[in-house]
Amino acid sequence: MNIRKKIKIKFAGVLFLGIIAGLISYPQAMKFAPPFYNALNKLKINLGLDLQGGIHLEYKADVSNVEKSKVNDALQGAQDVIERRINAFGVGEPLVQTAQSGGERRIVVELPGVKDIEEAKKRIKDTPFLEFKEETSPEELAKTQELFNSLNEQTKKQAEDILQRALASENLEDLAKQYSQDPGSKDQGGDLGFVKKGIFVPEFNKILFEENLKPGEIYPKLVESQFGWHIIKFIESRGEGDNLEVHSQHILFAKQSAEMVPDLKYKSTGLSGKNLKSAAVTFTSQGLSEPQVSLKFDAEGTKLFAELTKKNLGKTIAIYLDGTVISAPVVQAEIANGEAVITGDFSQEEAKELAQRLNEGALPVPLTLVGQQSVEASLGAESLKKSFVAGLVGLAAVMIFMIFYYRFLGVVAVIALLIYTCIMVSIVKLSGTFTPWPITLTLSGIAGFILSIGMAVDANILIFERTKEEIRRGRGIMNALDEGFKRAWTSIRDGNVSSIITSFILIMMGTGFVKGFAVMLIVGVLISMFTAVTISRTLLRVLVGEWIMDKLWMMGISEKSKIKNQNEK
Repeated sequence: MNIRKKIKIKFAGVLFLGIIAGLISYPQAMKFAPPFYNALNKLKINLGLDLQGGIHLEYKADVSNVEKSKVNDALQGAQDVIERRINAFGVGEPLVQTAQSGGERRIVVELPGVKDIEEAKKRIKDTPFLEFKEETSPEELAKTQELFNSLNEQTKKQAEDILQRALASENLEDLAKQYSQDPGSKDQGGDLGFVKKGIFVPEFNKILFEENLKPGEIYPKLVESQFGWHIIKFIESRGEGDNLEVHSQHILFAKQSAEMVPDLKYKSTGLSGKNLKSAAVTFTSQGLSEPQVSLKFDAEGTKLFAELTKKNLGKTIAIYLDGTVISAPVVQAEIANGEAVITGDFSQEEAKELAQRLNEGALPVPLTLVGQQSVEASLGAESLKKSFVAGLVGLAAVMIFMIFYYRFLGVVAVIALLIYTCIMVSIVKLSGTFTPWPITLTLSGIAGFILSIGMAVDANILIFERTKEEIRRGRGIMNALDEGFKRAWTSIRDGNVSSIITSFILIMMGTGFVKGFAVMLIVGVLISMFTAVTISRTLLRVLVGEWIMDKLWMMGISEKSKIKNQNEK
């Protein structure tokens, strides 16, 4: 493949990259194609606490009663518990981290979008709760099932009433949105789309494929399946034989049973985290062996655990942390000395994680709220608006300068700069969807982004100046471009690597806002290097040719300076 062909392929790649990044950054350009527009518009920028409002809480952790060697584990445990509780809020991009202020250990919590500060404080401050539960007896489960049977009778009666309303021409779609308990179709008005035979449960299939219903007909009886009672409407069919597909609509009234509620399988025993002295990873024997988790109880716990293991031989004892089962080992023998082990097919990491989670309940770190701040969403929106305007003004000023001073080269730099900006916005959007490391945009992050724009331009300026020097020395345009890139590259590389090293130090030593600035700066520096040495270079190789040697003023070079240099040689 010759050089010219390689350049054309690179140019096509740059165009493709620019178009894709542009559409992700500005999906409104695809409004004429709704499916693409909807897909692109789902990609959002995660805004930080300072931009969308929310709550900032700071807790002092009392580690005075924790052994020095276990302080970090205890803090990590408390941090993990807080994160799990925040996740139960459904908060997007929460920040929970430990910090040190003087001699105090602290936990900082930031909840973007949360307004109820009292509710947030209540949920976070509650002590982690570890409890041991035993299996519910079959007789107790049967009594619970009787209660569910009574509820199911009421549900069936309601289903029959709704069926009569549907048969009386009331809109089935509206009824489904109001009453259906099928989460997969409720919002679509019960619409199940086209399906082939065998997709649904047998009772459902029989009605759709064997009862010869007419288009638009509602089956006049309730259809009972393992999931509950269905009201079924046949909408239309297509194809035939093995390719027959049926389009239907339904309303589901769900059955309930004791087996469907996992928490009913176990009941409290009175043994809780306050009785657990410690949990640790041990091994079954010396040398290579399977890891296991050992438990030690206090005096009260020893007594309770002995009674528990005695009456539950061969059964499971579930260990709950904050209402969630984290382990359910089978009791192998009565344990009277207050020391037990949980065995299983654990990896060392899994055993370590289980021990840590058990210790979370046994070694809670008392937390005291020492600072709180509520950021109004309106303040964040105003900051975002000002930052956006500042960014646009800065970008426009840089573009005007580049075009004024470097003329045609400046135009190429502006194109590269726009592609760079689109790539940056796309990375921020895509990071929250396709990577486990979503980038949250804060005010400091925007500052890092704007600074990286300046660095992206700086790289172009270095390249252009070196190129102009080579032209003044009498080189042809293509040779001057290649030499200009070679001479500028070391300066670009060294400057950007220095910025990246500094940014990594900020990430390791700084707090949340400083880290946000550093992360955006690192991403911006890396993309700016890619833009300068790949995009700008490819654009220049395609758009600039020997034709420009007769119009050097378009590169900001006077004929006199070229002639002068040549004469000096």
